[in-house]
Amino acid sequence: MRNIIKKPEVLAPAGNLEKLEIAVRYGADAVYIGGQAYGLRSRAGNFTYGEMKEGVRFAHARGAKVYVAANMVGHEGDDEGAGDFFRTLKEIGIDAVIISDPGFITICMEEAPGLAVHLSTQASATNYKALQFWEQEGVERVVLAREVSLEEIREIRKNTGMEIEAFVQGAMCISYSGRCVLSNHMANRDANRGGCAQSCRWKYDLFENDGAGILTAGGEPFSMSAVDLTMIHHVPELIEAGVGSFKIEGRMKSIHYVSTVANVYRAIVDAYCEDPGHFVFDPAWEEEIWKVAQRELATGFYFGEPDARQQLFGRPRKIPKYTFAARVLDYDPATKIATLEQRNHFAAGEEVEFYGPGFSRFTQTIRKLWDEDGKCIERAPNALMTVKTITDHPVKPYDLMRIRKMPVSTARFSNFPVQAPSE
Repeated sequence: MRNIIKKPEVLAPAGNLEKLEIAVRYGADAVYIGGQAYGLRSRAGNFTYGEMKEGVRFAHARGAKVYVAANMVGHEGDDEGAGDFFRTLKEIGIDAVIISDPGFITICMEEAPGLAVHLSTQASATNYKALQFWEQEGVERVVLAREVSLEEIREIRKNTGMEIEAFVQGAMCISYSGRCVLSNHMANRDANRGGCAQSCRWKYDLFENDGAGILTAGGEPFSMSAVDLTMIHHVPELIEAGVGSFKIEGRMKSIHYVSTVANVYRAIVDAYCEDPGHFVFDPAWEEEIWKVAQRELATGFYFGEPDARQQLFGRPRKIPKYTFAARVLDYDPATKIATLEQRNHFAAGEEVEFYGPGFSRFTQTIRKLWDEDGKCIERAPNALMTVKTITDHPVKPYDLMRIRKMPVSTARFSNFPVQAPSE
């Protein structure tokens, strides 16, 4: 009989207030956000205190939690104002703060006692002794380093009752849990203080030692980056190993990405936990992931050290199968007309897919379009313009519409070891 320690949390990224609301509506049990300081995503749409208050009200009203990432590596002077920051988070009602620097952990616990601290993946916790240490220091949860294997998670779970969070989907850093200074040298931006320029994803000319020529892969310049992580095929193993929170990477990703991935993991977790003994993986879940995937996918370090197949160099760029086109604002069941807010160009005659929380979705062709004044139009070219169209099935506010760009790939994960290797 399969062992479920407890139903895991689906934890989604939220780069701004709209993404927070979408993540919660599409199944996230919790979201993680950034404030105006002390985080590692300076280019994300980080939250003001006012936006945090609004986000907390929205999430808590729906039974979801809000965590704030304050996981920068602090140098002398970087902690100025940190005490006020953590006290304000506590007053707002933030459920936990994600920190990597012991100095910031100390400040948080002294200045905002009772505000839960989660250890960031940046702290590189990779063994149960490390978790035991942080538990003694008052940390409630550890976000494991991405380099930890599934077998190591099982061993960690045996030796500590501490909450375990692990990444299940998203980009992989080519350095050890983000401990990278490439941006410092290449772009004069400190990745460990919020300024990562993703220099590993730049294209480089790579020369042989004898200078004979440039090395390429199919004509592509060299890059150092990895393919993306996915564990959709291994949710049962993660739950049985004791992972209590499934973390989705991507605070800078779109609401199309956040909604789709949160929807998928919500569906998989619910299906497995409802009846573990009869759980069957639905291919539709994988199909959804490919609609937003921007790179090839693999299982990272979960089943051993990554090999050359998990390097992005030499692999064709993954083009998402669908483009996010609009958000539903309203629907009139009498006329079957939906009011949409445009997010990308679309036109009459194009095939689109409407989808919403709980895996509701349908495909149709846009037959007619009207602008907000009722004038018939052929296309919706302007950002955020309001348009109306007839839908084949009812839709709801916060449902989303995407345009199919090409046939969905049948290659799947054929080049990667997405199934656990045999014992």
